[in-house]
Amino acid sequence: MPRMDRFEIIRRLKRYVEVHVTKRRAFLAVVVFGLLLYFGPGVARLFYRPQEIVNDMVERCMEDRLTSFYSEASEYDANIVHSPPTDDEHAYLPYVGNGMFGLQVALESRIMLRSGRTLSLEVPIRPFVSVSLSGKFSEATVVRYLDGVVYRYQCMHMGLYVKYQYYAHRTIPGLLVQEIKVVNPSDMNLNLDVVYSSPPESWLSSTNTIRLPHGGTQAEFKIATGQVNVGSDRVMAVAAVTNSIPSILEVKARSHANIVVYSTVAYSKPMSSEEYYTSKSNVETQAIQHMKDALGKTTVVLRHDHSAVWNQLWSTGLRISQSLAAGALNGHLINATMYHVLSQSPSPYHATSADAATKAQVMRSLAYTEGCYSSYHTLQADNLWSDLSTLPKVNDVVSRWFLTLEKQGCHNLVKAGAMGVVQAMVLSFGGLRFSNQHLEFNIHPKNLHRDLDFRRLSYGNSSHVNISVIVQEDNHAVMYVALDRSDKNYYACDGGCLDKPVQLGPDRIQFPVKLTEPVTPILYITYDRQHMEDLRHAIHVKEIVEAPALEHHVIALHKHGHHLGGLPNLFWVSIGVLIVVFHLFLFKLIYNEYKNSTDKFRTRYGKL
Repeated sequence: MPRMDRFEIIRRLKRYVEVHVTKRRAFLAVVVFGLLLYFGPGVARLFYRPQEIVNDMVERCMEDRLTSFYSEASEYDANIVHSPPTDDEHAYLPYVGNGMFGLQVALESRIMLRSGRTLSLEVPIRPFVSVSLSGKFSEATVVRYLDGVVYRYQCMHMGLYVKYQYYAHRTIPGLLVQEIKVVNPSDMNLNLDVVYSSPPESWLSSTNTIRLPHGGTQAEFKIATGQVNVGSDRVMAVAAVTNSIPSILEVKARSHANIVVYSTVAYSKPMSSEEYYTSKSNVETQAIQHMKDALGKTTVVLRHDHSAVWNQLWSTGLRISQSLAAGALNGHLINATMYHVLSQSPSPYHATSADAATKAQVMRSLAYTEGCYSSYHTLQADNLWSDLSTLPKVNDVVSRWFLTLEKQGCHNLVKAGAMGVVQAMVLSFGGLRFSNQHLEFNIHPKNLHRDLDFRRLSYGNSSHVNISVIVQEDNHAVMYVALDRSDKNYYACDGGCLDKPVQLGPDRIQFPVKLTEPVTPILYITYDRQHMEDLRHAIHVKEIVEAPALEHHVIALHKHGHHLGGLPNLFWVSIGVLIVVFHLFLFKLIYNEYKNSTDKFRTRYGKL
């Protein structure tokens, strides 16, 4: 289009606006446009209101169920996963286990028994019970690490929801508990199908029904027995007992209904096929005894006993400051990995069947910690912190952990069960090692670029030590040591042990981080003062200096996700854009001034 034509169209449009668009009409147009913006969405919702109401109610229902877990999830003491997972969630496998058996929390999951180091031997028993829901519903799962319980929620329209709780009991090793609660806030009664699977006939060698006292009456229980192959001509006898389950669950209007399912399992050691029928009756008796132990307590007491053991296990642990660096190891993966390893570790000390001799043996194993942990700290071992989204991957990670701890001097702690495993894992996180009457913190100062807090490290069976590493504002790391409890006096010294031993107590005492040549541990702790006095003559170093400040770009990388010292990349991009825009504006301003001055010059001389 020629240039003159474009100018002509613009002039005509301007003339039309001046003639036909008055101030009143313009004002009315603005008002109408504003009303459309204000009331338009509400009018549009009238046509889509039913579906949005349903979605809002389902989302509100799920939000109400999960609210109580958000605080723990933010501290990585729990993990929340929707189905399907959202972008900001960690899709770690929901799992329950107690070292004797374990299984993924899913309707079709089968019980896994111990085979070698892990719970990886599958048995065709599907113990999970579910309530059948018709129509669409929202679902989320919460793994609460602190009490070893997995929660599953299903929300439907009109506020109907189902709450599931699962746990593999810690003090009754063969017991799986399922608590199901259906809440019906609607005005009509509901009859819901209860779904569960029976063991396949091809696997069963026998089934039976018995009656046991429960709740003041004689309740019916089913026994299923079979065998699994564990190698050439080797089998294991397996028995499972489950209480009777209704096929229909009636939930009255504005009320709720509950189902509690107890399932117990027992199995033999690997044996020849000829020995199976001899062991069959023994495992049935064990499974029945597990059920009797469970029926002898209320559901509340069972839950309390189970959670108490898990709470005790988590009293020992590690807190690490959050890192925003790409691929950095953070608390959510550390706690999830510890949970899975502990779920596959038995608790012989806490078992109801444990006698005095068993408990004494566990305590001896816990007390003998010489040589644990004897390698570099495991926070650097990438193959120990891999994907936990599927059962094979979980078993692979757990197997690596057990193998690493056993081969790096922690075999006695592993023999003690979950109580020893958690101690060994936390020792390995910092390269902490028990060696010749003392505990040493054997980590290079350059690796202390994040805050660390090791809590309740067991020194013997009656003393616990807390060790913290804090990175200060000047990028120097310092240590703090305190006794959580003790049965005797304890002393500590920093790298090289040239200073006099410092007696420890319940209050935190600060120690500098020193770098020695050659490199030696940065902290020593012992109850033998004379041993610590002798260490200064046994640690042969050429030079001892305060560890240099950590590199600023490394600290910035962990704190901010980049090397730019606290300011996000978007900030610097914005600064660059502003600089470019400013120069363009300045150029335009100069150009306009130049053009105006030129036009004035031409006009003035044109009049002469």
